Amino acid sequence: MPSISLAVVGLGMAAKPHLEALDLLRNHVEVAGLYNRTKAKAEAVAEKYGWTCFDSPEEIAGDPEIDAVLLLTPPDQRHDLVELFSSAGKHILTEKPLERTYEAAAELVELCDYAGVKYGVVFQHRFREGARQLRALLDEGALGDIHLVRANIPWWRDQAYYDQAGRGTYERDGGGVLITQAIHVLDLMLSLTGPAKSVQALCATTGAHKMEAEDFATAGVEFHSGAVGSIMATTATYPDAKETLVFDGSKASAHLEGSKLTVTYRDGSIDVFGGRNGSKDGTGGGANPMAFPCDWHRDLIDDFALSIIEHRDPKVTGHDALMVHALIEAMETSSRTGTRADVQEAEPSKAYI
Repeated sequence: MPSISLAVVGLGMAAKPHLEALDLLRNHVEVAGLYNRTKAKAEAVAEKYGWTCFDSPEEIAGDPEIDAVLLLTPPDQRHDLVELFSSAGKHILTEKPLERTYEAAAELVELCDYAGVKYGVVFQHRFREGARQLRALLDEGALGDIHLVRANIPWWRDQAYYDQAGRGTYERDGGGVLITQAIHVLDLMLSLTGPAKSVQALCATTGAHKMEAEDFATAGVEFHSGAVGSIMATTATYPDAKETLVFDGSKASAHLEGSKLTVTYRDGSIDVFGGRNGSKDGTGGGANPMAFPCDWHRDLIDDFALSIIEHRDPKVTGHDALMVHALIEAMETSSRTGTRADVQEAEPSKAYI
């Protein structure tokens, strides 16, 4: 089977499911090597998996045998690396968020467009079984016209999480619960509903945490499709619960809780998909943010590799990610001004799952 050569840059908290996924994808994703600013950490990971290390990002950019880069650095370290790798013709798969603001994220998308390289984004929630099934049901019109959409993200992080340098700050992360945690669910929502049109929001920091940015956000949302809905996201709910997306349509209602999808039709019949794996269906919504399997990352990285081999767009692109960046920025603007805010229009790709 054809394969690609991929280098990994950055080995922070988000790296674990990526490394496990890459270990499972050796048949057509060859890990050319790792780079991390703390070289000892890169060497330890490389020894564990039988990979090698690079001395600098420039060494990766200058290697003609490398097809792509998996970028796992914090968002404040993205711009120069995306510029370096895209100008060298390397396709890029990046962790979310793209950057700390919509404007900065749009600039990275433009850099990759100009260089003619693929720019994939790690929104693995789209690859869960229930999410895939919901996409299929919406495509075939099984739910009818969607009238109401509800996103509820009642997660928990303890204070120790935010005591780590940069966590929940605007300088490094670009914000709090919206851009760091809820962004996954909001991206999934928008991939199913299409873009949001306007929001009326409140963002706040509760007494549960000492942090710079918000740990609570809520909003009423109007979509371009004509549907309306609500969002609630927090990391101050103890104990945490699984995130939910609810779509109320003219023919049926769909309730997505974690990976489990329950569809209730107007005739009273019920279908259930996914969510049968017990502890393997973790969400990362609790004190351990990485408490979930690597399956969704495996499928996402696999799709990105195949998009290079098959000369097509990956199923989650930088253009897609701009929709959720625009929604988050509008929520922050609405909260700050106390008025309804329009959501900046971003053109998504058509490569939905």
